[in-house]
Amino acid sequence: MAITSGRNFWCLCSSVLVVVATASAQAETKLFESAQVTPAGEYTFGIEGPAADLDGNLFVVNLGKPGTIGRLPAGGAASQPFTALPEGSVGNAIRFDRSGTMFIADYKKHNIFAIPKGTTAPAIWFHSDEMNQPNDITIAHDGTIYASDPNWKGREGHIWRIAKAADGTVQGQVMASPRAMGTTNGIDLSPDGKTLYVGESSNGQIWSYAINGTELTAAKLVKTFQPDTVDGLRTDVSGRLYVARILKGTVALMKPNGAVEREIALKAKEPTNLAFGGSDGKTVFVTQRQGGFIESFRTDQQGREHCLQRGRC
Repeated sequence: MAITSGRNFWCLCSSVLVVVATASAQAETKLFESAQVTPAGEYTFGIEGPAADLDGNLFVVNLGKPGTIGRLPAGGAASQPFTALPEGSVGNAIRFDRSGTMFIADYKKHNIFAIPKGTTAPAIWFHSDEMNQPNDITIAHDGTIYASDPNWKGREGHIWRIAKAADGTVQGQVMASPRAMGTTNGIDLSPDGKTLYVGESSNGQIWSYAINGTELTAAKLVKTFQPDTVDGLRTDVSGRLYVARILKGTVALMKPNGAVEREIALKAKEPTNLAFGGSDGKTVFVTQRQGGFIESFRTDQQGREHCLQRGRC
């Protein structure tokens, strides 16, 4: 009887441990609940451009002062200086290509900088005085960069296509569009790279376009939010869009047809942009202008860019 009782006791303890472990795991992986990650005031009012590398580091522009780039180490709770752009340049967006090269959009000096993996010195990859900014950028599977280029005073904008030509030089041009655009801001591609999503801050609209070389075609209004309440956007591998709702304090998660699945409540009211990171690409980091900090939440799908960096998309 003693042995039997002992076995029953062990089974009971094992069951309790399983229940506790399961509850703990569920608590750790609760989805769509945002928490502040870094201290308030780390970044300036121009906090923007989050992007994560495959080592789990998150990079964000304007740490402490304009023109800098900060690095939040994997699992860290405070940012560290990573590098600084040349005098007068100020970053607004960061993206990584499949080789791990970091690209930074410099809206002050009309540049796109490149920093190869394992280095910290930015070098001009593309420049054009014809640009208003650039503002946000996204990178295709073949390395082509699409950049939003708003004219804030004119409440209008357009999209640039920037890529290497056959002779190896980097060429950029404004893409032809079937409609006059508003202030082009957040931008990303669909998982198959055939559709470009563009947010227009002035009218609060999200548009999709088919890509045909240097032309944007098949313009489709995906969703209309209140004017001046949309900023950066990203897509996940299932094709859903995550839109930073600046002034509302949420991230709208919606299907490609514009149906909003949920509005994810944030800790502050002025999210400027977002990026997927973490070891599995399912942690969404959000840059908060109100307070100058980074917050994050977990989601159920990895980001398109994270998948692209791993060579799986």
